Amino acid sequence: MIRTISRATLIILALLALPAHAERADRSKPVNIEADRLSVDDKNKVQTFEGRVKMTQGTLQILADKVVVTQDTDGFQKGVATGGEGGLARFRQKREASNEYIEGEAERIEYDGRRDKAQLFQRAHVKSGRDEVRGQYIEYDGLTENYLVTNGPDAKVVSTGERVRAVIQPKAGTPAPAASAPAARP
Repeated sequence: MIRTISRATLIILALLALPAHAERADRSKPVNIEADRLSVDDKNKVQTFEGRVKMTQGTLQILADKVVVTQDTDGFQKGVATGGEGGLARFRQKREASNEYIEGEAERIEYDGRRDKAQLFQRAHVKSGRDEVRGQYIEYDGLTENYLVTNGPDAKVVSTGERVRAVIQPKAGTPAPAASAPAARP
């Protein structure tokens, strides 16, 4: 059972795949899980962690009210983290070769190991260093390293909804544009 739980939790750790530059050394660290309740259904390959769930592996931390991990017949796993403080599941991990962290939150965070795809639903927010993006839906494809952010659920654009918001900081060493002198008045 411990082996099953450890393998299952690795899928949740893959939530880190959101940005492709997560700390690689974390993969070789032990997984530590705290929850108020754990149920394991070996027959159906479902593990459910409930109540103040805290999963850590190296610099990775996932906080949620509930985490459900399932495994299909081919051995691929899916993880779903829901709820938490303010109704949001959260993750945080140090970026590879950097002192910056990747952080994200949403009402529901899903990871599909077969497709290497992470999805954040409702009140989604991902911050990497000083860059950040917000929307109702954020998807990260680990195979193509592409993001999709929309203002509506399930990758839909809603014309009456809030707009997607992004803040992208200039990279270090990028020169600031020269300020022009005010025009002289006659």
